[in-house]
Amino acid sequence: MSQPEIDAVVFDVLGTLVDEPAGIRAGIRELDPSLDDSRVEDLLSLWQQHIDREQRRVLDGARPYLTSDLLDLEAARLVADAVGVDDPIAVAALALSGRRLPPWPDTVAGLARLAERFPLMALSNAGRTALLGLNAHAGLRWHQALSAEDARTYKPDPAVYQLAVTVSGRPPERLLMVAAHAWDLRGAQNLGLRTAYVARPVGDPPTSSDRFDLYADDLADLADRLDRG
Repeated sequence: MSQPEIDAVVFDVLGTLVDEPAGIRAGIRELDPSLDDSRVEDLLSLWQQHIDREQRRVLDGARPYLTSDLLDLEAARLVADAVGVDDPIAVAALALSGRRLPPWPDTVAGLARLAERFPLMALSNAGRTALLGLNAHAGLRWHQALSAEDARTYKPDPAVYQLAVTVSGRPPERLLMVAAHAWDLRGAQNLGLRTAYVARPVGDPPTSSDRFDLYADDLADLADRLDRG
């Protein structure tokens, strides 16, 4: 597939640039240090399933929009209830673990390298306040950080990708959406954005029917491919 001609790069954040499960695991262990690894994974799954389900309900119109902060607080309460913790301060601290996510080893240097050639935008399902916190914690630097909160919905709703198109002032085919989640890239494709899949251990891999513009092992590989293009 030929290299896309692009004017700006748009990045998913959760899972693509930061290790979201690692941050939530750490929060669960702080909530109850006695938990073994298996129980931590069960509680992580409980958290993730709640977030995924409730975002889908928002997308389906079954629930009014609410920010990722509120969804994280709901998930934290579910996890705390499951281990018998009823301390509101501990629950609030667990909810904030969604902002304390470590970057992947290649993220910071990869963004810096790409920023030398392109305007970079974050486009995240995280709410504005959460996005500010996780960007600061992980050391992510942007020319523009966009939250789905501004569209009052969640990806893959086209209204979220339209934020990047509107802010960039460029046609969608001149933007490259980068994500570790095939579902996210499909959503971007539906609005006409170019797409690049970056492999991550926690992502949603492409299927045999997916056709993205670029496939990369990490951000260094992505930068190499764009340099060659």
